[in-house]
Amino acid sequence: MFSNLSERLTRVLKNLSGTGRLTEDNIKDTMRDIRMALLEADVALPVVKTFIEHIQAKAIGTEVMTSLTPGQALIKLVHDELVTLMGEQCDTLNLQSQPPVVILMAGLQGSGKTTTVAKLARWLIQSQKKSVMVASADIYRPAAIQQLETLAATVEAQFFPSQSDQDPVAIAQNAIQAAKSKLVDVVIIDTAGRLHIDADMMSEIKRLHDAIRPVETLFVVDSMTGQDAANTAKAFNDALPLTGVILTKTDGDARGGAALSIRQITGKPIKFLGIGEKTDALEPFHPDRVASRILGMGDILTLVEEAERTIDREKADKLAKKIKKGKTFDLEDFRDQLRQIGKMGGVMGIVSKLPGLGNLPQAAKDKLNDKMLVEIEAIINSMTRKERRFPAVIKGSRKRRIANGSGTDIQAVNRLLKQFTQMQKMMKKLSNKGGLLKLMRGMQGKMPMGGLGGMGGGFPPLGQ
Repeated sequence: MFSNLSERLTRVLKNLSGTGRLTEDNIKDTMRDIRMALLEADVALPVVKTFIEHIQAKAIGTEVMTSLTPGQALIKLVHDELVTLMGEQCDTLNLQSQPPVVILMAGLQGSGKTTTVAKLARWLIQSQKKSVMVASADIYRPAAIQQLETLAATVEAQFFPSQSDQDPVAIAQNAIQAAKSKLVDVVIIDTAGRLHIDADMMSEIKRLHDAIRPVETLFVVDSMTGQDAANTAKAFNDALPLTGVILTKTDGDARGGAALSIRQITGKPIKFLGIGEKTDALEPFHPDRVASRILGMGDILTLVEEAERTIDREKADKLAKKIKKGKTFDLEDFRDQLRQIGKMGGVMGIVSKLPGLGNLPQAAKDKLNDKMLVEIEAIINSMTRKERRFPAVIKGSRKRRIANGSGTDIQAVNRLLKQFTQMQKMMKKLSNKGGLLKLMRGMQGKMPMGGLGGMGGGFPPLGQ
């Protein structure tokens, strides 16, 4: 998400960062470039206008004009204004009410609402340690109820059965009653979507809302629709007292206009981002972290949280003990590390959150993709157990056999062995320093924009 906008803004601000003195002329030129970058990202025009006016008013103030590093001062202004635009702080769900806390999900058809119900249930169960029941009041879309039942089983949420011939209000009320009797903490009600906003749809969801009085009413919207997402959210907010928005499909949205427009247009906070198709691909929306990502400053905090959530602690501890005992880090350990990277969103998912690496040249990004992980794992899988444990034995004929077995070539095998050697050295150093999590925490706030020019050949070990 934001890749196009991030690329444009960091280029504009990087040019400015070397400027010895800010003048009204170069501020004016910079504001014009920022305005164009925002409009191309499909940010709503009124939002762009307000954003530029605020920046311009502050930029010509004495604090920036007299700064020893005026370019960096302006970058900070842009960062702070982005945070203000998106909502200042992370707005969490209100889970303090008398259980069961009722969450009503609204949105258009195709926005990913039902999948988001499952993602939210999983997040509540795993991150908040809540028991969750889900129910479908979508009696119109074929197989909607069955879809939610299947997803509920996947995320280990309780499912309240319903039928397409029932009244949506009765379904919701019965689900809440069942949640009360089972002492469930949270009940999430999925509702029917439509292909567009219409009077019947609004009338039904208003009736549903009035009947159950949910603690949270969340609007689920496809971020790829840009500023239309903000306009649709506003139409829903005019009819329903929304408490927040969940942006879906942000992994496929290179522009980011919806995220930058919604808060300003609706006055409602973005509470979560859907960042992929899997049920664990949901993250709380932190405006300050997102602003840092947009400006290429990285997002170490989110990366640390992802690592702590996804890393297999048992394997990580076992590996740490193994290294501390002086045993060799082998290719089976390396394969485990690659799988952990996959769980954390893949190579680019990690790179986009590292300071200075989110805006690598396209040629570098083309090399840093998850196909590389697949290729490396295929090569390792084509080795015998002895070869994985003692890579030094892999010579000419063995390399040819491994290349043939993995569908690659000898150059790819040689490249992997070189990366692995670098990884062994890095592993030894990081094991002595406390592991990657400690390293990432130490990086937070210490690396300037553009501070890293590229990546080494190997991946650092995860999770000790």
